[in-house]
Amino acid sequence: MRLFRSLRHPGLAPHCALTIGNFDGVHRGHQAMLALLVSEAAHRGLPPTVLTFEPNPRDYFAALRHQPDTAPARIATLRDKLCELERCGVAQAVVMRFDAAFAAQSPEAFVADVLVAGLGARYVLVGDDFRYGARRAGDYALLDAAGVSHGFDVARMLSYEVHGRRVSSSAVRNALAAGDMVEAASLLGRPYSISGRVGRGARLGRTLGESGPGRADGFRTLNLRFDHPKPAAMGIFIVRVHGLGRSVDDRPLDGVASLGKRPTVDDSGRVLLEVHCFDWPPQLGSEGGYGRLVRVELMQKLRDEARYESLEALAAAIARDAADARAFFATQAAQHAATGRQTTRDRI
Repeated sequence: MRLFRSLRHPGLAPHCALTIGNFDGVHRGHQAMLALLVSEAAHRGLPPTVLTFEPNPRDYFAALRHQPDTAPARIATLRDKLCELERCGVAQAVVMRFDAAFAAQSPEAFVADVLVAGLGARYVLVGDDFRYGARRAGDYALLDAAGVSHGFDVARMLSYEVHGRRVSSSAVRNALAAGDMVEAASLLGRPYSISGRVGRGARLGRTLGESGPGRADGFRTLNLRFDHPKPAAMGIFIVRVHGLGRSVDDRPLDGVASLGKRPTVDDSGRVLLEVHCFDWPPQLGSEGGYGRLVRVELMQKLRDEARYESLEALAAAIARDAADARAFFATQAAQHAATGRQTTRDRI
């Protein structure tokens, strides 16, 4: 997938089949829309293209009103959103900066400048609640009429439901806020995960807890930044980490992680995903995780973040979380072994 930050980039295809939206989480409803886009694009011999925005328009207007709490929580980082769009068959993604000038465009200007002159849209697919232009004045009927005038087809996809439930980014956010990772996975069509490159932290975790055979010193952590102040999921989680092995076939590593603002040790407000892996691969050495692109699968929430009065109290809480996570994985392994034995007996 090719990524563009401007409508003036010479690498943009002259014409495209297009859909427009924030696509936060790229949930099952988004996936159904993208599948339709890819199919229609193939029939027309056009590249399937997504126009999305950064920041989210609701983030922009919340900041403009000095009401950051009214902005929606963010499900996915931009990296993860783009990766999922690519997995769904999108050939081009255009990430437009949503700013004052963009927000002030009339519906007619948006069509003429962005859809026609900028992207050369020949087919435009939108959701049933799509609005565009200043003060959200443009709706589906206006877009359809514009398509007739400018020579592009317009289609609308209705809400997507699973077992009678409407799938939406809001529903995913609600599930993640409640710590219901099973519900979130059902709506997303995959386990919820966060990816990023491992950065260097303050190395505080190394001084907490104890070392042991096959284990990193103390509670050594992998640090991944979440570049949004309001992640949809926050708290302490049982996790699996993918991407630390020598090849993609290497098994993921079990661990426990904190996603949040670390109130005991940091007052900056920066959101960080800190992951402690139970069995550190010896081939990585003590510094081998830095710079690695990893994916952290959040399997089950253990508890909310808490502020502790001392580092000793924090270390004790991490030790309890690690013990709970190890028990979870031990139970999973026992259930898997029992299922395997049953399957073997059934074959016999």
